Amino acid sequence: MSNEQIVNEVKRRRTFAIISHPDAGKTTLTEKLLLFSGAIQIAGAVKARKASRHATSDWMEIEKQRGISVASSVMQMEYRDCVVNLLDTPGHQDFSEDTYRVLTAVDAALMVIDAANGVEPQTRRLLQVCRARSTPILTFVNKMDREVKAPLDLFDEIEAELGMSVVPFTWPVGMGKFFGGVLDLRRDQMRVFTPGEDRIKDTDEIVDGIANPALAQRFGSAWEQAAGEVELLREAAPGFDEAAFRAGLQTPMFFGSAINNFGVQEVLDALVDLAPPPGAKTALQREVQPTEPKFSGVVFKIQANMDPAHRDRIAFVRVASGHFERGMRLKVARSGKELRPNTVVSFLSQKRELLEEAFAGDIIGIPNHGVLQLADTLTEGEALQFTGLPFFAPEMFRSVEVADPLKTKQLRAGLTQLGEEGAIQVFRPVAGSVLLLGAVGQLQFEVVAHRLEHEYGCKARILPARYNVARWVTAETGEGAAADERELKRFIDGNDHRVALDAVNAPCVLLEYAGELRAMQENWPKIRFHALREHAGLVFQQQLDG
Repeated sequence: MSNEQIVNEVKRRRTFAIISHPDAGKTTLTEKLLLFSGAIQIAGAVKARKASRHATSDWMEIEKQRGISVASSVMQMEYRDCVVNLLDTPGHQDFSEDTYRVLTAVDAALMVIDAANGVEPQTRRLLQVCRARSTPILTFVNKMDREVKAPLDLFDEIEAELGMSVVPFTWPVGMGKFFGGVLDLRRDQMRVFTPGEDRIKDTDEIVDGIANPALAQRFGSAWEQAAGEVELLREAAPGFDEAAFRAGLQTPMFFGSAINNFGVQEVLDALVDLAPPPGAKTALQREVQPTEPKFSGVVFKIQANMDPAHRDRIAFVRVASGHFERGMRLKVARSGKELRPNTVVSFLSQKRELLEEAFAGDIIGIPNHGVLQLADTLTEGEALQFTGLPFFAPEMFRSVEVADPLKTKQLRAGLTQLGEEGAIQVFRPVAGSVLLLGAVGQLQFEVVAHRLEHEYGCKARILPARYNVARWVTAETGEGAAADERELKRFIDGNDHRVALDAVNAPCVLLEYAGELRAMQENWPKIRFHALREHAGLVFQQQLDG
């Protein structure tokens, strides 16, 4: 393929994640974006056993039972001659590590805010990650069909909480039962609200001219208030600055009601118009441009049992450069192993299609039986290691035992796979046989127990563990690699009762109290203690270490 063709294909790509606090309507908006793009014909099109619909992006049984997203999903669609890669992420903070890793694979983010609750804690945390990566952010204020906060108050709150300027692209007329629609400030028109779920209405009513007297007559005081607020905003709010938006310093703001399909079209158009195409990606060795002819990509997620009938494991790879073709020879930079994947797939959540080719920005799925790990770099032969994929030190620990001793093999196999996909962190004590689980939140343990029972046929007992602090350890003697290795072995031998190995055999010290860590740091000055492991090769972001 010519370089010009690759450049044109990269320009067509838009890859973004949807982020929010739980229950803000993120997964509903995901459904409706698919609906408006034509990727699905009816929202929640995947049927549950009793004919009740659940979200297309929620494919795990536990997600359908609880009505929450516990795993990120990938969906690809075409819209207005663009290839849109949409990643729906878990909103619950217990699964934030999965969300953080997904955010390393996107070029923009769509933030969903519940208009009744405003900016919530998980939203702030996710925004910090986006800001640290200078990820462009679009904001969708959802649930305007309910009684919610005043739009001006939401505007001020978002600007203050997120630390960036906000530019309204649409503005609501009324709220709740008096919600009349939104004023499109860029097109100088009003889209009139009518309730309706599941399918796209044939036509929305559009009234030209925000100052149209017919609007004042029809919507009365709600329109008068909205028109006054718009006048105020035109004087006080900054104009849209594309450079500031792409640097993550400014966010366009939209209002609507995803459950009613209202305001979705404007957001989808803005994503195509404003979100940047794939950019350069940093490797340890050099910066990789998306339009380079040679393929490269990074594994940012591994998911086990998307198809329970086949006990499969899929490695989600973000294409960083070049042209991927099915059956091409690829090299795993970490291990040097060669792959020649012939069953690579693209996604519409759990629905897959065999993929013939892909370009920078695309997300491809490679069936994988332990060859690929999180953060692995794939190339056509060049030694590259992409950076930035985080693993955070767990904050909660549990031991795990099998209820039926005859199922010990299934327990270890299940935990190995779940550890590899990052659903939980699994630690094998250097001295001892009881496996330890590490997590950010309690819900992770519940999900793992559920998946062990229903996906691996192994009922497990999740028991309390005495640990509360974990740090990965490396040595830094200043005397060379061999001396570092000797010092690290000396540390492990001297603390084998509280050292464990994680899914990639990286040593980690487990402690009961933060005070123990301070004492250990004083007693072992040549050992480094890390709160973040970036990838399997133990590359650390020192500035984030605790």
